[in-house]
Amino acid sequence: MSPPSTQPPPGDSESPARLLVIDDDRKLCRLIADYLDPMGYAVTSVHTGPEGVTMALLGNWQAVILDLMLPGMDGFEVLKRIRTKSNVPVLMLTARGDEADRIVGLEIGADDYLPKTFSTRELLARLRAVTRRAGRGDVASDGQPALKVLKVGDLEISPERREAHLAGKELTLTPVEFDLLLSLAKARGRVKSREQLLEEIRDREYEVFDRSVDVHISLLRKKLGDDPKNPKFIRTLRAAGYMLILPPANRP
Repeated sequence: MSPPSTQPPPGDSESPARLLVIDDDRKLCRLIADYLDPMGYAVTSVHTGPEGVTMALLGNWQAVILDLMLPGMDGFEVLKRIRTKSNVPVLMLTARGDEADRIVGLEIGADDYLPKTFSTRELLARLRAVTRRAGRGDVASDGQPALKVLKVGDLEISPERREAHLAGKELTLTPVEFDLLLSLAKARGRVKSREQLLEEIRDREYEVFDRSVDVHISLLRKKLGDDPKNPKFIRTLRAAGYMLILPPANRP
């Protein structure tokens, strides 16, 4: 096992980052707790699907690590129930790391995934990435917000508060979905390739055939009420990427 990093976890450096692990492998839960505890994470573990749902919705967690195979209720169903009431960052564990499992998890609302053969170093990197993404704002070097509210037609995005509103109604977005929308809004009217979007939202080396951006864009479109065949917000440019469409009033 690699020696613990001295870098503090995201959030308040004076209090532990609260982490929930939902996994029936008790030995793995202990290993995760033993590894993360010296770095300032307070780890709580539960071992069944129903317990996981209850705990995830009761506590104020910085992140949840969720196994796919659980007694009582599988990880997909646990994630569905969590997402009905919470946008807490969720890192999903898969036994094989199969692309099909990863895509289903992302479609339901997972922020990232990790095969169960992970190294502790990779676990920590992914965990820091999803928690940092959930809590970060765009801040200039003088401590002031680097960006004001971005307005694209009826869409308003606040980087500082990490909120997005459509026609005055707040959108319920996961951290990844918000980062995708913000990235496209910053480049509004210009194409962003999948590779560019992956580099901005994932905080880790991506896989050449990684389809996660397409999955998250599809979910984002649904929340915007956008029709991919006749888009009002996000246009797909074949073999090029995605673009946030400028409404007529905003076009040069």
